[in-house]
Amino acid sequence: MRAAFVDANATLRAIAESLVAARLPSLAIAYGPADIVSEAIPALLDGAAIAWIDHTALPTDVAARCSGLTDVVFLGTGARSYMDPEALAGLGIAVHLIKGYGDTAVAEHTVALLFAAARDVATMDRAMRAGAWLRREGVQLAGKTLGLVGFGGIAAEVARIARGVGMRVISWNRTARRADGVEFVAIERLLAESDAVSLHLLLSDETRGFLSRERIASMRPGALLVNTARGALVDEDAMVDALRSGQLGHAALDVFAIEPLPPGHVLTTLANVTLSAHSAFRTPEANVRLIEAAVAHCARIVARRG
Repeated sequence: MRAAFVDANATLRAIAESLVAARLPSLAIAYGPADIVSEAIPALLDGAAIAWIDHTALPTDVAARCSGLTDVVFLGTGARSYMDPEALAGLGIAVHLIKGYGDTAVAEHTVALLFAAARDVATMDRAMRAGAWLRREGVQLAGKTLGLVGFGGIAAEVARIARGVGMRVISWNRTARRADGVEFVAIERLLAESDAVSLHLLLSDETRGFLSRERIASMRPGALLVNTARGALVDEDAMVDALRSGQLGHAALDVFAIEPLPPGHVLTTLANVTLSAHSAFRTPEANVRLIEAAVAHCARIVARRG
């Protein structure tokens, strides 16, 4: 069977080449460039049954031109940011997600952003590189309340780390959950009580724009906001207004409504914003687990097709 890794960066390609050769030699896999554009996908696939996709959009009309495509292995959980799984299913193309591979990696990055926001690390770094000796008074996180919006594997890891540094952790989840040391509350209470809010929801039609202008206005004045989930969970214009007014003290963001973030974007102009390039899940350990899961998906597809 043939497959294609549509947008393979050098690190993931090296892992994939090794694991496919060792575990699934019956799968012939082609590799596209990390910066491939959607319109080039049909030619790259060239009749392949399986497409691996890391971060490239697969519009439904493009998928319809991919002759022989039956399965998409999306390298993560946020496929809806890049494709319409229901529309693809209507074309006979199944979309497979990979969960849990980077829970610890994303959680550690979330906490890193939280600390960077609390102590305004990026502002001091930029000032010192420019020759200024800028001292900033930060926020001590021990004793503060962290609100987790959504409580899956990543949020559970964030809760573990945050409790370890002395934070009180509360959470809201769409379905009932229980976790040691975490109090589950209504979203209104979470926003009102939290000194810092971290987003951990999957993106769907129901959660798009979840952190609305009204909800941002209901947050504790000066609260910190961390988003390592999906940019579209937040009303970006409302967030920018809140950062300018001081309603939000600082936003630390790994994900954005448009990615890559365009040069000169308003978020790059605000001093009380810390940015990273959708890299929370990128660690060697998470990369290996990611590709191992992709190979396992392919093994099941190959077995199914006989």
